[in-house]
Amino acid sequence: MSKRKLIVAGNWKMNKTPAEASAFIKELKPLIKGSRSEIVCAVPFVDIQTSITAARGSRIKIAAQNMHFEEKGAYTGEVSGQMLKDMGVKYVIIGHSERREYFAETNKTVNKKVLAAFKYGLKPIICVGESLAQRDAGLTAEHVRYQVKAALLGVTAEQVKKAVIAYEPIWAIGTGRTATAEQAEEVCRIIRLTLKELYSKRVACMVRIQYGGSVKADNAHELFSMEDIDGGLVGGASLKTAEFAAISAG
Repeated sequence: MSKRKLIVAGNWKMNKTPAEASAFIKELKPLIKGSRSEIVCAVPFVDIQTSITAARGSRIKIAAQNMHFEEKGAYTGEVSGQMLKDMGVKYVIIGHSERREYFAETNKTVNKKVLAAFKYGLKPIICVGESLAQRDAGLTAEHVRYQVKAALLGVTAEQVKKAVIAYEPIWAIGTGRTATAEQAEEVCRIIRLTLKELYSKRVACMVRIQYGGSVKADNAHELFSMEDIDGGLVGGASLKTAEFAAISAG
């Protein structure tokens, strides 16, 4: 059993107005009092301030779902790491498959964002994962290893200890299909071995690796009990307070 502290992060995607976000977090707070997991809500940019206010006095941390790698400039519609840090954001999701697919995110921009996150004191939740075609072609290990290495170019051992890597098989996101605990563990183990290759066994053992892809209350315990799975990046189920609280219980 892993001795790393579980981290359960809810990725709300493009859901909830500021008022809805505030109400959700206030409802969630008493439900997770007994949880020993680190609990994160990744909310839309417009919800960040009200969510931080609502989360005060609780163990809930607020994350952003994306950021730009520049501090400021002519980047209409973007938000910088400095802006997020000043608001009190603790984590930022980087390289989610939806960002890669719909918004032309590349391994290069993911790396630049990871470096920027560390520069501004944010902890990146770095997403990696393969498509169904890649899995069927036997390319899962090769693809995920490459994504991890590309994302961490220039990242020091001290920095990577603070990072979270989320393995999200693209074929299991929002499809209702979930990797078995054994399938998820196999890839998370590959990620940890890649970290060992890049840094050291000691560093690799300190980095938390999440599984994401149709995580629900009824499969969370089995997934999180795997040696190399240290929590979940939760999508749809994170929008329901009771469900998310049950997942967060570990």
